[in-house]
Amino acid sequence: MPATLQSAAWIASLMLSAVQAAPYEGPLFDMHLHYNVEAFDPHPLSDVLGRLERSGVRAVVANSRPNEGTRTLASAREDVAAAGVAVVPFVRLYRNRADYTGWFEDESIYRMVLDELQRGTPAGPYRGLGEFHLYDSAHADGPVARRLMLLAQERRLLVLAHVDDVAVEKLLAHAPATRFVWAHTGIGGVPVDRVRAMFRRYPNLMGELSYRPGLTEQGRLSPAWRELLTAYPDRFAIGSDTWINPRWSAYEVLMREAREWLGDLPPDIAHRIGWANAAEWFGMAAPSPMRARP
Repeated sequence: MPATLQSAAWIASLMLSAVQAAPYEGPLFDMHLHYNVEAFDPHPLSDVLGRLERSGVRAVVANSRPNEGTRTLASAREDVAAAGVAVVPFVRLYRNRADYTGWFEDESIYRMVLDELQRGTPAGPYRGLGEFHLYDSAHADGPVARRLMLLAQERRLLVLAHVDDVAVEKLLAHAPATRFVWAHTGIGGVPVDRVRAMFRRYPNLMGELSYRPGLTEQGRLSPAWRELLTAYPDRFAIGSDTWINPRWSAYEVLMREAREWLGDLPPDIAHRIGWANAAEWFGMAAPSPMRARP
């Protein structure tokens, strides 16, 4: 190839890379947000809503330990509306940290969930259960785990679960029609090929992408994950997982990082994963343009 053509091809390649690398600029739906009790003092509601607004986050799935944090977000309707954020409340299974390790066989957890579902929130009824954890996949067969999956299926609630691939299969065996959001799309870095096989087998399985090992390489979307997200563009959503206060302090950085790797996808797929998939799962309309606040 003549030198002039080589130079032109090189410049064209650089220009294409620059276009592909432009961050996603549309609305974001945070599918995995906690406002846990330890965040209340260092991150009061005004701080939380300010971080969401500055990040262009227009909707969140809120679930908190205890559920008071979610109710606090749902109760502040005027402030939440002023920040341009919609709150989708989930019932979390934890009253305290001790509940993390035994909820799957604790009947008091099941009664607490029923009470919360009956109570609802000022933002409307609860739309899902979780996030919950299973540190041993065998516990997915626990009596309360089984009953809660059946409850979610009966009431058309989404489930947000931090579990391994074996536990996903066990939980969905109890209630195959349940819409299941796999927190982090697999703990410990479940191989991409295994994730792909799971998505083929379970049409109600969706992936949430916070903390996902291998998703990015030096801040950019990895080739393997770009291929998977492109193959299943309607099955993924982003999240922050503000499970500890440093995640709140870094919230705007986390959302900028998400915008960077979303920008490596075709614009329509970036919009689906950044906003539209989660919005459609909850029947939510497109957000109105943000107006400058006085």
